[in-house]
Amino acid sequence: MKGQLFINGEWTGDYIETMDVFDPATGEKVGSIPKAGEKETKLAIDAAHDAFKDWSLLPAQDRASYLMKWHDLILENKDEIAEILTKEMGKPLAEAKGEIAYSASFIAWYAEEAKRIYGRTIPASAPNKRIQIMKQPVGVVASITPWNFPAAMIARKMAPALAAGCTFVAKPAELTPFTAIKLFELCEEAGFPKGVVNLVMGDAPSIGRVMTTSDKVRKLTFTGSTEVGKLLIQQSANKVHNLSLELGGHAPMIVCDDADLDLAVEGVIASKFRNAGQTCVCGNRIYVQEGILESFMKKLEVKVKGLKVGNGLEEGVDIGPLIEKKSYEKVQRHVEDAVAKGANVVIGGNGVANNDSYFFHPTILTNVTDDMVVMQEETFGPVAPIQTFKTDSEVVAKANDTRFGLAAYFFTENYSRGTKIAEGLEYGIVGWNDGVPAVAQAPFGGMKESGMGREGGMEGIEAFLETKFLSISLK
Repeated sequence: MKGQLFINGEWTGDYIETMDVFDPATGEKVGSIPKAGEKETKLAIDAAHDAFKDWSLLPAQDRASYLMKWHDLILENKDEIAEILTKEMGKPLAEAKGEIAYSASFIAWYAEEAKRIYGRTIPASAPNKRIQIMKQPVGVVASITPWNFPAAMIARKMAPALAAGCTFVAKPAELTPFTAIKLFELCEEAGFPKGVVNLVMGDAPSIGRVMTTSDKVRKLTFTGSTEVGKLLIQQSANKVHNLSLELGGHAPMIVCDDADLDLAVEGVIASKFRNAGQTCVCGNRIYVQEGILESFMKKLEVKVKGLKVGNGLEEGVDIGPLIEKKSYEKVQRHVEDAVAKGANVVIGGNGVANNDSYFFHPTILTNVTDDMVVMQEETFGPVAPIQTFKTDSEVVAKANDTRFGLAAYFFTENYSRGTKIAEGLEYGIVGWNDGVPAVAQAPFGGMKESGMGREGGMEGIEAFLETKFLSISLK
């Protein structure tokens, strides 16, 4: 495959040096893309800026119609997009198909929300005055998305921005650009006007620097690490850019002694091992109440032993490769550190690295202590460290003892107990007996150093709107 940039309704980039993209399951070359930089990013921003006025004045119903055409084309091409995604990212094909459906759900949701951008009238403080509040699109939006959900993260940002009346410049991850390219091919087929949607990829620092310093960009939306998020905040400071940041996580999973253990195990499997543990909301610290550890472990071991590792295109594979060598090395370092400090490897504990492909076996660690790196850093791999707890107050304090606050999970059948735990957890997303809570109609985002702003739900479109207060004095 050979990818191109999409700027002002045209495919371009043949004149630029290229970067290669590899299949993490085989090490084979998937294709190449242009290594775009400052020049191309400025052209894309200019195109979005020129297209903004007409797009923002388009009736909401018409913007919704474009979005639904895009939505329908994505579902019609779901199998093709999913195969592209698996080849460049590695996740099992069934998961990839699920991601495409999940992506489309955001587009459908925001096609409807476009028609529900409401202002309001407020009683004035004088008889000759009227007060009106109106919502207007922020302007040109630039986005930077990660490799682990190359379709969903674009859709979750682009759909509400376009619905609100903004124009868009997307920069996908260089490791997984072809999913984005296919989505933009379908944008073109859906008939979006020139300049409304634009795609650049290549030299990430150069592209990011232009996006954060351009006078024409009014908002930047980013999903990625907390470290990069902080850099973008610094770069955006001089322009006081509107920012939405979904950053790193370190999710706790709490299993109480009154939990439905089968449900809890299913929740842990779904959260911890989905996408080979390469998700920002995956369970990274598992706390099991002392009295049920043995019964919980028996059930968990059976499920984890049944997980099949391999190329995501193969039938029945549950866990694909890690995205690249440094990811593999990080997971390996976390396990080795834990073992050196006294952790027991119940299952797994190692991987297979050859021919530029990196697989790590699903791993369970017990006898885990707080000083282990695996309990301090986001692992981003299929490793489940398990620690016991005695009381709810103790485990909630442990769960909150981190600079992150994206997602947390707990399992209990007691409503009173669950309500108190939910209220005590300092996280933007909480799953109660639910290992996969994210849906298009609910706000997604974190507290503390896990970011600012929300994506999804009615909050997701608000992130792309300005509030204008109009005071009218009558004669």
